Amino acid sequence: MSLTANPPGITHSDTSPELIKAIPVRHPGRWVGAAIIVLVAAVGIQSLATNPNFHWDTFGLYVLDENVIRGVGWTLLLTVLSMAIAVTLAILLAFMRQSENPIYRWSSWFWVWFFRGTPVYTQLIFWGLVAVLYPKITLGLPFGPELLSLTTQDLLNAFWAAVLGLALNESAYLAEIFRAGLKSVDKGQIEAAEALGMRGTKIMWRIVLPQAMRIIVPPTGNETIGMLKTTSLVLAVPFTLDLTFVTNTLANRSYLPIPLLIVAAFWYLVVTSILMVGQHFIEKHYGKGVDISTRITVNPAALQAAGASVNPDPIKTPNAAPTGEEGGR
Repeated sequence: MSLTANPPGITHSDTSPELIKAIPVRHPGRWVGAAIIVLVAAVGIQSLATNPNFHWDTFGLYVLDENVIRGVGWTLLLTVLSMAIAVTLAILLAFMRQSENPIYRWSSWFWVWFFRGTPVYTQLIFWGLVAVLYPKITLGLPFGPELLSLTTQDLLNAFWAAVLGLALNESAYLAEIFRAGLKSVDKGQIEAAEALGMRGTKIMWRIVLPQAMRIIVPPTGNETIGMLKTTSLVLAVPFTLDLTFVTNTLANRSYLPIPLLIVAAFWYLVVTSILMVGQHFIEKHYGKGVDISTRITVNPAALQAAGASVNPDPIKTPNAAPTGEEGGR
């Protein structure tokens, strides 16, 4: 005879608990908000399709125009070269800001303070007028003969003046982004690497930067997209081959500014979308093991081995009374 007592809610015939019948929480506000968004989107699409003032025929005529495509190419070239120079300078400035040498630290601080504190349009105008300040660039001995003399206008044409102005301004912002990324790495990891005998350069490239890139990549991607649109200001140099200037020129000729503005916006959106896709995959690469949205590939053999070590039988209630033939034994 078994003296084991049945726990509350469990009988001899039914040892499994009843499933909870959960009722989902209602969110009527979400449906109202979604309906408003859909309604506004429908009104906007209808307006774009039926308003003749958009002149979609003119948009289709100029969206693949040779001058427009050439302007897109110059805009991309300005963006790539400016960001390459800015990233190089920003890495150097970030390291200088963390140096123990006070001259390095204050020089980096002054650079960031100056270029971040003045408008980029003003800086572009200055680089466009630098030939007025320095008509010639000479190399030679102090108070001695000149060894080499170059005309500033030939050395620094409008294109390179635009690249230089954009790069120097952007380097100040990127320097702060890189500095924040470097400071996000725990100092204990650097000390552990030094205890293992690793050199400073190897610690930076193998320990610090791979972890700092998770912090650096998202804002750097935003700055790259911002640089793409900032190239529209190079008229201040003046540089007249970028996308914005070309579409404005075509608009002045056709007296239809709206469709040409849409052409420029279309190409900026296309390039921005491509950059966002690239940024997504770079963030996914450096977010492995940290970002919860990044899936980690599991070895099937290891998963099977782990599953074999788990008891597949369901958990039984320890105090449940035996039934059937077992209860009679």
